[in-house]
Amino acid sequence: MSRTPNSRKEETHERIVDAAARAIRRHGYAGVGVADVMKEAGLTHGGFYAHFGSRDALLVEALERAGRESFAAVTRAAERRAPKGVSSFRSLVETYLADAHLASLETGCPVAALGCDMPRQSPAVREASAVRVQRLIAAVRAALPAAPRATASVVAGTLVGSLQLGRALGDNAEGRALLSAARKALILQHDIPAAAGH
Repeated sequence: MSRTPNSRKEETHERIVDAAARAIRRHGYAGVGVADVMKEAGLTHGGFYAHFGSRDALLVEALERAGRESFAAVTRAAERRAPKGVSSFRSLVETYLADAHLASLETGCPVAALGCDMPRQSPAVREASAVRVQRLIAAVRAALPAAPRATASVVAGTLVGSLQLGRALGDNAEGRALLSAARKALILQHDIPAAAGH
């Protein structure tokens, strides 16, 4: 079956957004140049404006994609671990603060990767950034339904801050120790084990 022009265009669009979603987490907003993203997607720079009205439009889509990918990874981990009696909260904490995220900037949570840069962006990118933060807090709230509303914000802040500090220390014993201490503290304070098989 041959591809229609629209499906080719959509496929190309997806390649660009995928490349940009990795790039914003790896290099930050300022490190995402249109030419570099297009090159990583295997395309020429000249084709960019056939897909996006501006660099900010690309950043908004890339941020949304990065957030969806991060949330999907946490959700998959929770689904795999639930039959073993691991609560969704514990799974969220252990997945978010996994040692692998110390070195894996381009696949982790965009809020942790971009948090300090979010207020410095254009209004459209700031708005998309705020949505990502709200969705992270909502994911924590879903994992802690009985906790007071403000607790989710504190836990989300602890997750993001711990990952940022761990990355600042590096993918080494010190960085891993920081993540381990944060995991243990959050789980000790907030976790209620799930019933096996539920």
